[in-house]
Amino acid sequence: MAVSRVLIVGGGITGSVMALALARRGVAVDLAEISPVWFGVGHGITVQGNALKALRQVGVLDQVLARAVPFDMMRLRNADGSLIAELPTPHTGGEDLPATAGALRSDLQSVLCEAVYAAGVQVKLGLSAHRLDQSPGHVDVVFTDGSTARYDLVVGTDGLHSRVRELIGIDVTPEPVGMSIFRVVGKRPPEMDCAEVYYGGPRYKTGYSPISADQCYAYLLDENLDRALIGPNAPLSLLRERGAGYGGAWGEVIASLPADAVVDYRWIEAVLIDGPWHRGRVMVAGDAAHACPPLIAQGAAMCMEDAVVLAEEIAGDGPLDAALDRFAARRLPRVRTVLRNSMTLAEWEIRPDTPGADPGRIMTETLTFLTDAA
Repeated sequence: MAVSRVLIVGGGITGSVMALALARRGVAVDLAEISPVWFGVGHGITVQGNALKALRQVGVLDQVLARAVPFDMMRLRNADGSLIAELPTPHTGGEDLPATAGALRSDLQSVLCEAVYAAGVQVKLGLSAHRLDQSPGHVDVVFTDGSTARYDLVVGTDGLHSRVRELIGIDVTPEPVGMSIFRVVGKRPPEMDCAEVYYGGPRYKTGYSPISADQCYAYLLDENLDRALIGPNAPLSLLRERGAGYGGAWGEVIASLPADAVVDYRWIEAVLIDGPWHRGRVMVAGDAAHACPPLIAQGAAMCMEDAVVLAEEIAGDGPLDAALDRFAARRLPRVRTVLRNSMTLAEWEIRPDTPGADPGRIMTETLTFLTDAA
């Protein structure tokens, strides 16, 4: 095996799945999470079939599906709620898995946290990596609390604005795409049985997915508003104002939100390290290496695939450099395609009169491409 002890920096979806994937192959794993309380944010997430496949590979699929809503179709609607088309969703994880599942992100993270502890991973909360000193055979890590430890490999899964990426001198920074997103969890109407997207209204688009028996995840894609709004406390009144003009079930969900509904607002950013993701024995993965607009709902899936593919490669025989090169060769073409097509969709949302714009086609083509194994 190329490594025996690994540090993962960042305890979100990527880091958690990676910790499980490595631990299942006999690697001793430490996981450092900067938050003193380990939890996922509360809004919803759409988990495509290839993400479900990764969750099965690390042993938590049943627990996730027990808290999720599976579905195999997406509907496209006009702003007034009238139907444009129904699109069967390709089974990117195989025909024996749902094409898609909607879930509460905090439910998914809770399942992962429980499994990580159960797998014997050593979880370090409230700290991160401060300094990385590399030698030919190891990495000496100084943590933000002053403690130190030695590892065979360090993996930064610390998100879009990765500190590990900075520490190893990868000079790639996220760039705003030109659109933003409001997210909220609301009451699920009884007739909501799959994800639906609304086009043709005053903003770029709106949509929702069922995430439990009585909850749904709703969102609004808009232009970039004041940066001061960014965070989990955007005004509900602003969401309602910006979302005025959309009817159907989306309008019903937004109208029924209580006054204390938690509205998350973010500018959408993208990043891609279009080359090796490692420097010596330190690497980045997940959103730290690639992040795309959420228009194909493949962000989490790409991160989870990174996790299981890395575990496959470094668990084999041979030197670590070769394993990391194989990992990059498997991952780069796949994430590059998803990012390129997601950016195309973003461009079409911003400029809907673009000749040849066909969001349904490019979403279906991308998901069909992803039915091939990672």
